This record gives sequence, C-alpha cells and structure tokens, in this order.
Amino acid sequence: MNATTCECLLLEQAKGLCHFMKRAGSAPRARIPRVGIGGPVGCGKTRLIEVIVPLLSRKGYRCCIISNDVVSKEDADRMRRILATEARVMPEDMIIGIATGGCPHTAIREDPSVNLAVIDEIERKDPSLDLILIESGGDNTMTTFSPALADYFIYIIDVAGGDKYPRKRGLGIESCDLLLVNKVDLAPFVGANIQTMERDAKTVRNGKPFEFIDCRSALGADRVVQHIIHEVLFDAPPKKIAGSGHEPFVTRIDKKERLKKRGLPTRRL
Repeated sequence: MNATTCECLLLEQAKGLCHFMKRAGSAPRARIPRVGIGGPVGCGKTRLIEVIVPLLSRKGYRCCIISNDVVSKEDADRMRRILATEARVMPEDMIIGIATGGCPHTAIREDPSVNLAVIDEIERKDPSLDLILIESGGDNTMTTFSPALADYFIYIIDVAGGDKYPRKRGLGIESCDLLLVNKVDLAPFVGANIQTMERDAKTVRNGKPFEFIDCRSALGADRVVQHIIHEVLFDAPPKKIAGSGHEPFVTRIDKKERLKKRGLPTRRL
C-alpha cells in the first residue's frame, strides 16, 4: 500500500468519524474498550467469540457483542442462542446484529458511523460494561478496523486456506494487534504444515503476537483471553467487582433458581 492510498483511507475514516459526531451531538462519556475481530468468511470469528466470552464472564468481565454482516443477522441470532439462552453468560440485548447492506469493510473502516451509533447507545445504556466485541467478515486479507471504532484488532485465518496464508501478507495479517491461526486440528487433513505457518508468521508479524488455536475444542482460547485482559484492559479488574460492589451479570433464570432454593416467590421476575 502506497502513501497516497494510506492518506485516502485516513481521510475517509476521519470523514466517517466527523459524520458520526455531528449526528451524536452528545457530551463525552467514559469509553468502553473495543476489540475488533475480523477475518475471511468461515475462518471461525463467531465461534471464537462463543468460546472467549464465557471465559471472560467467569473472570467477572461483562461484554457486549456487535456482529456485522451484509444482509443477514444469522451470526448474532446464533450467539444469542448459545451465549444468552443456553450458556446464560450475558443478556440477549447485549448481542446486536447489524446488516450493513454492502461491503462489510466499509462499515468498520471507511465509514464506521453505523457501528459508532450502536456503541454510543450501548455506552449510554450500560457504561459499566468492561468490553465491546465488534465482529465483521470480509473476502480477503485486507480487512482492518478504523481506529475510531476499535482499540484493538484481532485478525483470524484458518489452516484450511493452506500453509501459504501467513506469507500472503495483507493489511489484516500484518497490521492486526493479534493474529490467530484457527482450525489447527485440520492441518493433517488439508496438507498444511504448522511449522511452515509459524515460521512465516514470525517473519511477517515482525515481533507482533500470533497464536495457533482450535476454536472447536477451545484450544488456545485461554491465551486469547489473556491477550485481551493484558493488552486491552491493562489487567484491570472487572468494573462491577472493582468499583460498584455489584455482582457480574446474572440472568433472570439464574435469579429464579436461587430464589426457589431459598423458598422465596419468583413472580416479580
């Protein structure tokens, strides 16, 4: 990417931010840390979130999820079922689907105003959240997040694309804060050499971190969580535990079960 292209991207990002700020017209408030998660379709972005959110929840961290897609909200619906209905680690209204109606890159890079508007509403609704996860797919290795939208960028690829993937480079692979290589369990079946991918990742990343993971079995998920806690949250304790004295999120179903055990009425819930 040449200097002229970089300047154009920065200009478009600035225009998107100014447009959002004009629409918002609100007083500044505490910014909730934001993590952008990008990567090609099918690489495991949604599954990654489904694995790391429960791990963060067990440590007391409360998250909100924004899922960007072109025309559907299928991934958001799936995460509501898995994380809210089944796992009960977060409320349904903290998983938000956005149908961008066009190129997913635009909504997270050139003009992130639709995402920023949602975040503005989230920060008004619950400023005690610890983290906002923003998921968006793409069709190539050029996915990046506007710095106005995400504080930290995770890019995920998978071994099914071949062991040449890391050395193909691209903005996503080179510039992200954390590169994840998913589906390592498939390497023997697709002829991918993990050692080759590790060697190339070291060269391309030039000292930046990368991890090999398997979201299906949660292999390496704990390391991803540690990266987020250390590099995004700066090892700060969860807000509700550290500051307000409240417990981490508990669903109404959990509260009903607790009240039943104590022999107390549950009608109000």
